[in-house]
Amino acid sequence: MTRVGILLMNLGGPERIKDVGPFLYNLFSDPEIIRIPIPFFQKPLAWFISTLRSSRSQKAYQSIGGGSPLRRITEQQARELQSELRQRGINATSYVAMRYWHPFTESAVSDIKADGISQVVVLPLYPQFSISTSGSSFRELKRLREADVEFQKLPIRCIRSWFDNPGYISSMAELIKEQILLCQSPEKAHICFTAHGVPKSYVEEAGDPYKEEIQDCSILIIDQLEKILGHSNPYTLSYQSRVGPEEWLQPYTEDVFEELGKSLTKELVVVPISFVSEHIETLQEIDIEYRNIAKRFGITNFRRVRALDTYPMFIKGLADLVTSCLEGPEISLNEAAKLPDKIKLYPQEKWQWGWNNSAEVWNGRVAMFVFIVFLLELFIGNGPLHYIGLL
Repeated sequence: MTRVGILLMNLGGPERIKDVGPFLYNLFSDPEIIRIPIPFFQKPLAWFISTLRSSRSQKAYQSIGGGSPLRRITEQQARELQSELRQRGINATSYVAMRYWHPFTESAVSDIKADGISQVVVLPLYPQFSISTSGSSFRELKRLREADVEFQKLPIRCIRSWFDNPGYISSMAELIKEQILLCQSPEKAHICFTAHGVPKSYVEEAGDPYKEEIQDCSILIIDQLEKILGHSNPYTLSYQSRVGPEEWLQPYTEDVFEELGKSLTKELVVVPISFVSEHIETLQEIDIEYRNIAKRFGITNFRRVRALDTYPMFIKGLADLVTSCLEGPEISLNEAAKLPDKIKLYPQEKWQWGWNNSAEVWNGRVAMFVFIVFLLELFIGNGPLHYIGLL
């Protein structure tokens, strides 16, 4: 009987306070998270940022119990998905591959090879595709495959995006309904979808489909919610967790809360649309920071829809994705890892090694950037790195 390996890909998170610094270093070493024109400076800059922000991030993780629950929850999802698939007659074994913390993708690949798996289905736990989340994870897996002759022999099918999966949409609508019905005026409660943001340039310059998929996903959920509630609610889509001075997708969540407060909205149901597991962005950023912001703007009933975690309908939806992937048209790893055609990893001006005009320009730019960032953080504590600590 064919043995199918299900590779669940996610971000990862520090499980202990002492893991925060190394986790941040791994995160910011990824050029898809912070893009600089000179690859040589990627790791030194990652060290610089992680060193600056470790203390603030550690406080954030301390406020939710001292570490991220993401690994524990993802492993629970893997077990539930494996059980569901086996009940359907698929001889499946699930594996977890985290991008920036244990268990790393390399470890999952080693386990897959050791277990004698016949073929692999790759399932990113990001419903909406972005070059900085699913894309980065797919490309990491592709790099490992290219360097491993044995791994190259293993057939791989990929699920690139699943924002419109019926099980996911229905699960989100059901969980939102739970919170809507707890409001004093269910028909008037305002729904705010909040998604993890990405730089605006990713969408406008690199062709990232993330914004469009988030928008389409929110509409699908609202349509489903109206069917099960029998009435419509006002809703807004916003973006959270921005990093640095660059413009990110808007509107920002805190700005939406301010506008809702001005319009005298009293009951707010916040929906973490791009997160399928509880972690720092839900437990600390939304539950603590955004809750306080909402209260400050006069929103008296703040309700947050819980993450999907191992919600049975959601797990069945994931199983449907795997089944369809095995039976339908194949999406190869190369196709899943492919960047949009118009992506610009770095500015168009080509940087070269050596003592030439281009090198002088970029040396000066990078040195000035690092110097300005350091001064802002040192003297006013609100420089471009101010927002990095939550990640």
